[in-house]
Amino acid sequence: MQNLPPVTRALLIANVIVFLLQQVAGDWLIAHFALWPVDGSRLFDLGNGGVLRVAFEPWQLVSYGFLHGGFPHIAFNMLALWMFGAPVEQALGGKRYTFFYFVCVFGAALAQLATIHYFKPSDFYPTLGASGGVFGIMLAYAMIYPSARIIMIFFPVPIPAPVAVIGYMALELVLGITGTQEGVAHFAHLGGAAAGFVLLRHWRAQALRRRG
Repeated sequence: MQNLPPVTRALLIANVIVFLLQQVAGDWLIAHFALWPVDGSRLFDLGNGGVLRVAFEPWQLVSYGFLHGGFPHIAFNMLALWMFGAPVEQALGGKRYTFFYFVCVFGAALAQLATIHYFKPSDFYPTLGASGGVFGIMLAYAMIYPSARIIMIFFPVPIPAPVAVIGYMALELVLGITGTQEGVAHFAHLGGAAAGFVLLRHWRAQALRRRG
């Protein structure tokens, strides 16, 4: 952990601390800080006999990214953040990396809200997890280190980073369109990656203009 660059280390620690708080606070944190749909409000069972009215709040566009639905959820996200976050932070620098990460989290939130509003208006459930930021970082890694190779958990053969990441994004798109793996925010993942792609292209264009 000490060898990790500071922002990646801070994000890992923050996510773990919030996850531990979830084990103490129960669903109270989800009720207040998960990302809820923009259409209306509902009563939410806190699981301890209490009921709370939940609805979308602006801070949820960021706060949802520090909550997780269980140990496998946070374990996968933190493993990916540990693997890809450090080299991306080293390439971008701490300030840009921090801005990049939260733009991806924000972009993922907007994509998820739009998906529910336009395609699943009758659904009302919370979205949580760092996956939007993580998917943005994975895409950044593939763009910054195109010659790197990745070994996927479900396909233990070294694959060029761009091929692995694009293939993963394509799988997410198929799963999202077909409705497979219900309960997984596939379009939020893609929204985080898309936000990261746009920001990286913008920075690259700015750099080229300065050189010109």
